[in-house]
Amino acid sequence: MDEAGSGPHTEERLRAQLAALGVRPGGVVLAHASLRAVGPVAGGGQTVLRALCGALGADGTVVVPTFTARNSDTSPAYRERVRGLAEAERAAVREAMPAYDAAAMPSDAGVGVLPELVRTTAGAVRSAHPQTSFAALGPHAERVVSGHRPDCHLGEASPLARLYDMGARILLLGTGFDRCTAFHLGEYRVARPPRRTYRCVIREGGVRRWWAYEDVALDDGDFAALGADLERDRPGAVRRGPVGSAPTCRLVELAPAVDYAKGWLERNRAYG
Repeated sequence: MDEAGSGPHTEERLRAQLAALGVRPGGVVLAHASLRAVGPVAGGGQTVLRALCGALGADGTVVVPTFTARNSDTSPAYRERVRGLAEAERAAVREAMPAYDAAAMPSDAGVGVLPELVRTTAGAVRSAHPQTSFAALGPHAERVVSGHRPDCHLGEASPLARLYDMGARILLLGTGFDRCTAFHLGEYRVARPPRRTYRCVIREGGVRRWWAYEDVALDDGDFAALGADLERDRPGAVRRGPVGSAPTCRLVELAPAVDYAKGWLERNRAYG
């Protein structure tokens, strides 16, 4: 409900709440959002996006994860999909997997509604990684997404490293630290992180083919605990406030969060 307690939340009210949280004109924000947590909004998700863009102003840039797992047979989503199937049935699933298409492939449902709204907005650009792409909208969008190397999910050759250098902030809009993608950059910056092989379908020269590559073994299973410790130990890096019906949203300084994540992971994970 809006401030008066009646009717859905309005764009004006959401924009004011985002500004109170610390979203500033000209900023660069990596957004993770649960529109269900934000509650009923007049105009739905498009209004939420307009409110965020309004708080950032004409010189601001919004970035979202537009991840895709439907073209991989090394993803948890694939393993769940083929659980209990015979090998011939698994082969049929793999054969039907589409090749990554940055212009057309929708992001996974698990990343939420906001990424698709950003991705499909006129002027948005998307990075080239066939599994962990990002979409961005605003004057710094091309700088954020360019150079995303296809064998680097979320490391130095990904938009996360560009956001680190740009002094970006992380917006957790009705979501927790378990959804904080930026912590993955900390995984790349520990000494000798574990690595694994990934496989997915790409299109090269107009031909659909499977591609295997090695990269850091990503693990977000302890990110909620990491975030709780960050908030306790570095309170200046995290601002809290309500947005819509979500009582505790967070605006997090990305670079300090990544630096903290690197040290925390080194202390709390058993790296070989």
